[in-house]
Amino acid sequence: MKTVRSSIALSSIALIGLLCSVSSIYAQTKKEKADLIVTGGTFVTMNAERRIIEDGAVAVKGDAIVAVGPRAAVEAKYSGAQTIDAKGKLVLPGLINGHTHVPMALLRGLKDDVTLEEWLTKAIFPAEAKNVNEEFVRWGTRLAAAEQIRGGVTTFVDMYYFEDAIAEETKLAGMRGVLGETFLDFPAPDNKSNAAMLDYTEKFLKRWQGDPLIHAAVAPHSMYLCSPKTLQDSAALARKYNAPILIHVAETKKELGASREKNGTTPVQYLDRLGILGPDVVAAHCIWVDAADRKILAQRQVGCVHNPSSNMMLASGVAPVIEERAAGIAVGLGTDGPAGSNNDLDLMEEMDLAAKLQKVTKMDPRALGAKAVVEMATIEGARALHMEKEIGSLETGKKADIIVIGLDAPNAVPMYDVYSQLAYALKGSDVETVIIGGRAVMRDRKLLTLDEPAILAKAREYKTKIEASLK
Repeated sequence: MKTVRSSIALSSIALIGLLCSVSSIYAQTKKEKADLIVTGGTFVTMNAERRIIEDGAVAVKGDAIVAVGPRAAVEAKYSGAQTIDAKGKLVLPGLINGHTHVPMALLRGLKDDVTLEEWLTKAIFPAEAKNVNEEFVRWGTRLAAAEQIRGGVTTFVDMYYFEDAIAEETKLAGMRGVLGETFLDFPAPDNKSNAAMLDYTEKFLKRWQGDPLIHAAVAPHSMYLCSPKTLQDSAALARKYNAPILIHVAETKKELGASREKNGTTPVQYLDRLGILGPDVVAAHCIWVDAADRKILAQRQVGCVHNPSSNMMLASGVAPVIEERAAGIAVGLGTDGPAGSNNDLDLMEEMDLAAKLQKVTKMDPRALGAKAVVEMATIEGARALHMEKEIGSLETGKKADIIVIGLDAPNAVPMYDVYSQLAYALKGSDVETVIIGGRAVMRDRKLLTLDEPAILAKAREYKTKIEASLK
């Protein structure tokens, strides 16, 4: 009798185990499949509520985020083909560099400590005339892409020449770019006449329409290097293709004075009179803007990009960032070009400087806080680019542009406040992993889409070549 009872008991236990096993398998098969799950760690979402999730997770399918929330909830619903363990780290939306000229990485340090006018006319323009061609632009873009990825930048806005080649290299690097072909009223390295500029740029715009990473743009340099006709022709071309317009606006006091003398008004009001300003415009600098200018920029929904390192290095002035934000203008952050105006592409450094520059100018430590500058590098930067529906925060439906920041370096410990740590303590070098459109382009500080040793070797070759060309 005991033997029979024992047999029945063992059979029951086996049956329960089998049922549990089947139930577990069934539960696994019910989970939705994700291509990637980033799990654990502190998720700084930058969504409308600025939600911070301790022990969070993000699930990615294709190039988009399909879920973000507490780890247990996300992992209960999704199983990932790949998993990145972010325990003990910060997870953020990718940083947005709202204004730069990436191939100028090859001119880094060529001429410093001079005025903007002297820097351009005596150093940069001569060096560009003798050295800038498509190959130069490609290697400069590769160098800048490596630097930006290492610093957590996933989207950048560029204005330069041979922009079609820059677009090709940006896409190969796996980065997201808003890339503007430059218009000038004198021969450029790639196009020697306005007609050639228009023809080249139209082909460029057509080629990249609908690309998931590349947003082709038109970039009339400024009101002082472009005639009214050039400004209006370039804007008309951009609007024909629903492309962004990138332009330098009110960068220097000299520009303001010249505009008042020649046009009888400020640069902002002059550009508005010409019909240039609108919700498709990204305006770099916006330093010398008064209350009337700020009202126009807000009404026209122009995005502005603050470049603190550049403005300080060239002594251009201090942008009224607080007043611009109060007026309802979306203000992002940029490094400007990595030569002369700023010799690196570290957007985390720009967060730090943006806050401190406003504080010392206003003589008020409360002037622009840590949270505000993190916003400017992420969701507000996306608004400035008119891309806030795609990027800038960790939210379902947005592009999976995600960075993982380590917290093990001495400068990262201890951490009392996430935003303070990001703005004032952490560095670009603390970024460990970068995902753009669901694809890892750097994993555990190893670049996956770029041949870094070859890029560095070529950059050193260019240094020798450029020096020789200027003798």
